[in-house]
Amino acid sequence: MAYKVVVQIPKLLKQHSLSLRELSRLADVRHAALSELANGKRANINFSHIEKIADALSIRDIREIIDLVEVDEQRSGDEK
Repeated sequence: MAYKVVVQIPKLLKQHSLSLRELSRLADVRHAALSELANGKRANINFSHIEKIADALSIRDIREIIDLVEVDEQRSGDEK
């Protein structure tokens, strides 16, 4: 089994009734960086971004922001 860390941006936006642009402004994180996190296009997660998001949304449990999900191993490059 393979796992991937996922940043729950879409879920947070819905829970807090925010747009990506509003979260970008509140957290002082570039809109493009948040968009990449939201769409799973970013291979590395900047922990300062996670801290800023947590601070902006008054989140004290990191599990509300990130999740560990199982991924299909064939999609991760193990195709024959």
